[in-house]
Amino acid sequence: MQTNSWYHIHTALYHTCFPLSSSVIWDYDASNLPHKNRQDKGPAADLVVQLSPTLKTKPDVSSFGVDFTDHMLTIEWSSTEGWKAPLIKPFGNLSLHPACSSLHYAIQVFEGLKVYRGDDNKLRLFRPMLNMNRMASSAKKACLPAFDQPEFLECIRRLVEIDQDWVPHSYNASLYIRPTFISTEQSLGVKKPCRALLYVIMCLAGTYFNTNAASLWADPKYIRAWKGGTGDCKMGGNYGCSLFALDEAVDNGCQQVLWLYGDDHQITEAGTMNVFLFWINEDGEEELATPPLDGIILPGVTRQSILDLTRNWGEFKVSERYLTMSQLCSALKQQRVKEMFGSGTACMICPIRHIAYNGQVRNLSNIV
Repeated sequence: MQTNSWYHIHTALYHTCFPLSSSVIWDYDASNLPHKNRQDKGPAADLVVQLSPTLKTKPDVSSFGVDFTDHMLTIEWSSTEGWKAPLIKPFGNLSLHPACSSLHYAIQVFEGLKVYRGDDNKLRLFRPMLNMNRMASSAKKACLPAFDQPEFLECIRRLVEIDQDWVPHSYNASLYIRPTFISTEQSLGVKKPCRALLYVIMCLAGTYFNTNAASLWADPKYIRAWKGGTGDCKMGGNYGCSLFALDEAVDNGCQQVLWLYGDDHQITEAGTMNVFLFWINEDGEEELATPPLDGIILPGVTRQSILDLTRNWGEFKVSERYLTMSQLCSALKQQRVKEMFGSGTACMICPIRHIAYNGQVRNLSNIV
């Protein structure tokens, strides 16, 4: 892997150079859905579509998460009636009871995936079943009801099909899909919800960061997640509680927080990204390493794709292993670090420029 390998991986991901299986890229073809005996017998067969009478003007340039498409998907659930028919309707506000437990107790999970327009003008979802699996896992921990993953994905596909003109004709932009699952329990009290809402909104996704490389603030007094907690889930509460540390990072001239864990200051995540270190390890091996999925690391779809891709290349050692700040600082001092970058759906690949840690700034700009 040559210099600027983060860009090499980014490009490979974009062009979907995965010699894996047909599930990596999904065209607009329901036959691709991994559902036994499909024949439209599931919830997607009952899908109701209400088209918007007026369509929005699509902006030429958009920031991430600001401009939303014309339609949204909603599916209601109750313990007495089960799942109602899915509904695609004009994009609009939700109506929630003031005592809704998702507002009071953060009984809420979400996902994030993208739609890309290829050089052949076809639209593709990137490994969406990984998102469905992760959302189901998050929902289970939040005590939200189980849902049919392939059928939900088919409803999403139909939503994308309706709003397909929103998918940019651009290498640098895409359409971002935000499936969300909330409790709509209309009473106070911390308890398993009897009512819930599964819904999907979509927005234009331009550049996530305002720079080509991120600067990180690493302070061990802040912890993103802990063993036995919900750090491996996409729950809103995991993100809202990170803002205080992020505010301090910005005050110290950094863009994101490098989250550390334990007395040995293990490297876990960078902001909302998984972390990768490309270096010459302690044994003199060229290695791409990322922290293991031990309950405090979010199992990122891009993370898994990078592991799949680089392992298939077979050019260097690829590991899921614990990394500490002591190891990183020593490797930087000995000039064994080749690159360090974050990965995620929003940013895909983001090189790390420098890390502020223990009163010193570790500069990585000479290797990115």
